[in-house]
Amino acid sequence: MTRAGVTEDKLVRAAAELADESGLAAVTVSALARRFDVRPASVYSHVDGLDQLLDRTAAFALQELADRLADALPGKSGRSALFAFANAHRDYARAHPGRWQAAHRRVAPDAVATSAGRTIGRSARAIVSGYGLSTDDEVHAVRLLGSAINGFVALEADGGFEHSAPPAAASWERVLDAIDTSLTNWPAAPAAPAAPTDSTDGDRT
Repeated sequence: MTRAGVTEDKLVRAAAELADESGLAAVTVSALARRFDVRPASVYSHVDGLDQLLDRTAAFALQELADRLADALPGKSGRSALFAFANAHRDYARAHPGRWQAAHRRVAPDAVATSAGRTIGRSARAIVSGYGLSTDDEVHAVRLLGSAINGFVALEADGGFEHSAPPAAASWERVLDAIDTSLTNWPAAPAAPAAPTDSTDGDRT
């Protein structure tokens, strides 16, 4: 790249590309300066520092994922929506491993408030609500869904499934089937324990 036309948007996109190529840890102000053939000071004229740059790279990745979900989910509900939601996440992670890392980075509170992460969360909530869960259980179900997707994708990316059969793709389908079954047969919340009684009540001896 050349020094001409450096902007914040171009820096964020370049950071996303570098993350995909070499991992999120490779994204530094110096690396981006070299990519644009400028001095690091030129990068700092567009972002306050590396943390802000990574926050905006995370927001960029989350928006891309939200856009994929916007294409994948309309007209679907229940099991089909669950599979579409999960597959969009896994496909994005496989296509853009560095951006996926960025999307899961802890970011500043003000960045959370304006990111597409909330849109993705609402999509997950809408999917589990279709299974007829209570409001409280919807939260638990969203956490189950997120844990299963993110855990599987992380293990797959780290090669955790490469040395055993069947292939990861087969397990992925079974995992999603299991989640669908769990949501369809969600357990009732445990009853609240009874309040303790005073053993002296009624004792008039």
